[in-house]
Amino acid sequence: MPYKEKTIEKKYYAIGEVAAMFNVATSLIRFWETEFDIIKPKKNRKGNRQFTIDDIENVKLIYHLVKERGFTLQGAKEMLKNDSSAVKDKMDMIDSLSRVREFLQELRQQIQ
Repeated sequence: MPYKEKTIEKKYYAIGEVAAMFNVATSLIRFWETEFDIIKPKKNRKGNRQFTIDDIENVKLIYHLVKERGFTLQGAKEMLKNDSSAVKDKMDMIDSLSRVREFLQELRQQIQ
């Protein structure tokens, strides 16, 4: 049986890395942390924020509502409070459909 190297997955991400993932300023991530209760990064002794995968998923959810769908902060808070699982399901569905579309477009270009 051949040796299979494991991929290294980080447990914690710095605020700069999270901001780069969404192409936003770090100050916006800090602001959303104060506005939304679902973002709770751990802080080390120096006070640096350490985001887990769950925190990043929550930031992604807020980013989707505020930046992509155009909700106000209050509207996004209400959506998350009322039915966050439905919002997360819709966001996941949109992501998967986008990946399928990209795949089909690549396939189409290869055929031509």
